[in-house]
Amino acid sequence: KTISYLVDHKAKVILCSHLGRPKGEVNMKYSLKPVAGYLSKKLGFDVKMASDVVGDSAKAIAADLKDGEVELLENVRFEKGETKNDPELAKAMASLAEIYVNDAFGTAHRAHASMVAAVKLRPSAMGLLMEEEVNALTTGLNDPKRPLMAIVGGSKVSTKLDLLNNLVKKVDMLVISGGMAHTFMKASGIDTVNEANSLVQMDMIETAKEIMKTAKANNCEIILPKDVVVSKEFKANAEHKTVDLEHIPAEGWSLMDVGDKTIEAINKKMEECKTLVWNGPLGVFELVPFDNATNKVAQRAAVLTGEGRLTTVAGGGDTVSALENAGVANKFSYISTAGGAFLEWMEGKELPGVVVLKK
Repeated sequence: KTISYLVDHKAKVILCSHLGRPKGEVNMKYSLKPVAGYLSKKLGFDVKMASDVVGDSAKAIAADLKDGEVELLENVRFEKGETKNDPELAKAMASLAEIYVNDAFGTAHRAHASMVAAVKLRPSAMGLLMEEEVNALTTGLNDPKRPLMAIVGGSKVSTKLDLLNNLVKKVDMLVISGGMAHTFMKASGIDTVNEANSLVQMDMIETAKEIMKTAKANNCEIILPKDVVVSKEFKANAEHKTVDLEHIPAEGWSLMDVGDKTIEAINKKMEECKTLVWNGPLGVFELVPFDNATNKVAQRAAVLTGEGRLTTVAGGGDTVSALENAGVANKFSYISTAGGAFLEWMEGKELPGVVVLKK
């Protein structure tokens, strides 16, 4: 949207981005040339591809651009100074143009030269996509209509400590799902959960108890599984059964998903809510039929969104894939393009790329 808007208004547009982690070395495996080809097709005219970031090629093409033409710089991470937020690299980038626009929310959590240092050297603005992202996440978490529910999945509690500690102070209901729910189940006294049949982290039990204590103090209701789907093998259509928590087999079976009682409980609570923020699937959604809970809860959320009863914001890692698998990715209020930046926003952290634009 932003590129098209600028082109339509006869701006000379210079694009910069990164691909992969080339670590400051020129590595053509990470060249943006394929991106230039894709962009040319999407825009309907040739995008001029520079062979460097701030060298002779980039400068010559920039100097020769006509109104409405577009240049794409080579991978900014080919420059060592990019990830170091180097002011000299930023100065060289800024010298190519008169105005800076950041449309990359997905990289806003990185204090890199193209995201932070360069911003300070030119009049700056958010791109249209970045503005959408910031507005959607503000609506979802910072200034939501309540009650507010969050669904958080993932395999390990240890990787989402900051997220959980922030959410229990902000949301009214927190659904903890995926592998990390196993640690909370154990912490809440479900003795049938063990290291042989689940992803429980025994060294995180006390931490889980502290998070539950903080939740209670902040009137946040934590929703844990009421029943689970267990399987003998980690593969699609493996032998499986749904059991109540007290009947989880001690070994030989693994927790793969949550059952109908849990799905019903989550959906019932969701009916009471005005806003839903979602990060992470409820089970092993990549394998049929262990995508069942994720699909059913996502589909219910989509219906409530369509009826105007629920604002739904989702993002991060596997979440988008899970919602696409459920057939509802285009039916949520907003799906974030970001992974790490979305998570850090949910953790309550300030994003350098956003902060510098505000300044």
